[in-house]
Amino acid sequence: MKKQFVLPLLILTLLAGGLRAQSSKTVGPEKGALVIVGGGAMSNDLWNRFIELAGGPAAANIVIIPTAGEDSSASSAPREKEKLTSLGVKNITILHTRDPKVANQETFVAPIRKATGVWFVGGRHWRLTDSYLNTLAHKEFNAVLSRGGVIGGTSAGATIQGSFMVRGDTKGNSIMVGDHTQGLDFLHNVTIDQHFLRRNRQFDLVEVIKARPELLGIAIDEGTAIVVQQNTFEVIGNSYVGIYEANHIANSAKYPSGQNSTGGPFYFISKGQTFDLKARKVISPQPQRANEPAK
Repeated sequence: MKKQFVLPLLILTLLAGGLRAQSSKTVGPEKGALVIVGGGAMSNDLWNRFIELAGGPAAANIVIIPTAGEDSSASSAPREKEKLTSLGVKNITILHTRDPKVANQETFVAPIRKATGVWFVGGRHWRLTDSYLNTLAHKEFNAVLSRGGVIGGTSAGATIQGSFMVRGDTKGNSIMVGDHTQGLDFLHNVTIDQHFLRRNRQFDLVEVIKARPELLGIAIDEGTAIVVQQNTFEVIGNSYVGIYEANHIANSAKYPSGQNSTGGPFYFISKGQTFDLKARKVISPQPQRANEPAK
């Protein structure tokens, strides 16, 4: 009797695996874009790139999600709304709930269905997963990308965009792998850290990637962002992005970003450089500089 169930179960397993493979043709979104910011002050250049990808000031329809913030500020998000308004965006909606049952309601997701862009405010990213993970709202976030829109966010709003969340423990953000690890998965097999140079976090992802070598670790400093489209991202902003990859950690290869280096478990890339998420390598390295003689 048991044998009768083995073949159907095997077929279902293979079909499920095939569907997952079909749905992950790219590491980033197949359509649309992500703007992932490492926290801190954002220049107009970063905001303008997000607005441009949302259709430009006149056409953009932006939904701001402040749920990662404290209860006292989660329903307002005044700074983000004021900034977008000052840059010419007229259609802005603030959308917030702490209840996943509400996030499953048609009336709640109606503004997302009209949106050309969604912005996740900073705070604690576990609050975002508690509210939206695997809900109708989550489905509609993905739909924004599918119709060519943009999803952006800063700090917690950056980490939430990966598949695996670091610093997601409810007891504190110094715990790298805690009680919340599943992100919204706009970027597959990737974990994202933020504020990483400003807060001296540059070594924090090394052990995470050693334990989970299937993941690519991306750490983004303040005032800096990556713009992701399909399998590529570009660095914009004033500081650096750190790359953490299992093979590189094991081999500590030299010169991966085009700069002189003695090797190490991670490396930096900067403004204007691009990165291949599928091959996990820098596409546009900076020119190597000649060794400078000691003075």
